[in-house]
Amino acid sequence: MGLVSSSAPAALEPVRMARILRTWWPLAASWMLMAIELPLASAVMARLPSPDISLAAYGGVVFPLSMLVEAPIIMLLSASTALSTDRVSYAFLHRFMMASGAVLTVLHAAIAFTPLYDVIVGGIMGPPEEVLGPARYGLMIMTPWTWAIAYRRFQQGVMIRFGRSHHVGIGTAVRVATNAVVLGAGVLIGNVPGIIVGCMAVALGVVAEAAYAGISVRPTLRGPLREAPLSGRPLTARGFTHFYLPLALTSLLAMAGIPIISAGIGRLPLALASLAALPVVNGVTFLLRSLGFALNEVVVALVDRPGAYVRLRRFAMFLGVASSAILLLLAATPLSTFYFRHVAALSPELEELAVRGLWVVLPMPFFSALQAWFQGKILHSRRTRGITESVALYLVVSAGLMFWGTKALSWTGLYVGLSAVVAGSAVQIFWMWVRSRGLRPVAVEDDGIGLGAAECKGT
Repeated sequence: MGLVSSSAPAALEPVRMARILRTWWPLAASWMLMAIELPLASAVMARLPSPDISLAAYGGVVFPLSMLVEAPIIMLLSASTALSTDRVSYAFLHRFMMASGAVLTVLHAAIAFTPLYDVIVGGIMGPPEEVLGPARYGLMIMTPWTWAIAYRRFQQGVMIRFGRSHHVGIGTAVRVATNAVVLGAGVLIGNVPGIIVGCMAVALGVVAEAAYAGISVRPTLRGPLREAPLSGRPLTARGFTHFYLPLALTSLLAMAGIPIISAGIGRLPLALASLAALPVVNGVTFLLRSLGFALNEVVVALVDRPGAYVRLRRFAMFLGVASSAILLLLAATPLSTFYFRHVAALSPELEELAVRGLWVVLPMPFFSALQAWFQGKILHSRRTRGITESVALYLVVSAGLMFWGTKALSWTGLYVGLSAVVAGSAVQIFWMWVRSRGLRPVAVEDDGIGLGAAECKGT
């Protein structure tokens, strides 16, 4: 395929749980810091003028569309972690990152600043009328988002590859600190609409994180990357396309589901309230799901090492059960009421919706840990089509249930939307399990004995 092959060094010590934890926790800290962004922004928007409209505009339009536009470059972190093995491969991937970031930024601007907005948002998504204007301002402010995400994920992948993953967590701390400063300023001023303050905080936070990634990657570029031997199988356009296109399609399909769910919610009872509660429920869920998300790159980096396979699998199961148990504790106790009422500052109507919504999404943190395990194995094998297939099934199931719900049910929109996401995710996880069976590094023994090429069995 023309891809850079990964090979084990001549001697590697068996991977123990301590090493998995050392590799995972900086990434988990980064994900959790990033996950704080949505609850933090939602809590501030709820305390500023027109809270319901601002929350609905962000959760129902701005966030889904921004994620959809950036979808093709989301997997740059995994691609860079897997493929940035020497300076030539790095240069190739850097050119791709810059070009794709520029093209997608132009697309985002076209949606936000031209009549395309009326076609996509006003016509296709169809949110409540009062949301359209504020959502457009939010999209305009979010224009730098996509390129900044592409740049920082690419550079973070290089740092993870060469053992500097702690800088990922530091970068996310820079991002959250920037968010907090902007949101704090918005609260102090007090009369700026929440959608403006929230989107400014999110956009500037990502730009700050990208700037930090560009600075912190320099020692890696000057040292380990430059000194790394050139691969005998250099990265080529054809090989990279074969590797990355399924990943890009995967992200695109996954992100396409977000505006579809939002559009469906907007056509069901309590549309405005459901769209306003959606980012708050998603924020809490994402915070716990982030523990599993962080495992993906750990699996990619370590699964071919001696002793790692079984320990990574056990770690994934423990992580999934523990994170869903925490969500159950929150949903089943007064903690949820306290959080939604006093921290998220929701109205009584939105608070009731959000508390019940937590019960619907209880399996999602467990699903995220399993997804990281299965997806990491598939990514390591570089047979990425299975990932694309699983996400396509997710989109078909979730979108199909959402469409059916708008036609056949009169339930509250939030519950229908969340149920569709959970059902689609369950099918996705099942298919990833099917496609990852047998993908196991040939030379890896669970007792730490045996070294060899990092190749995988299976189909």
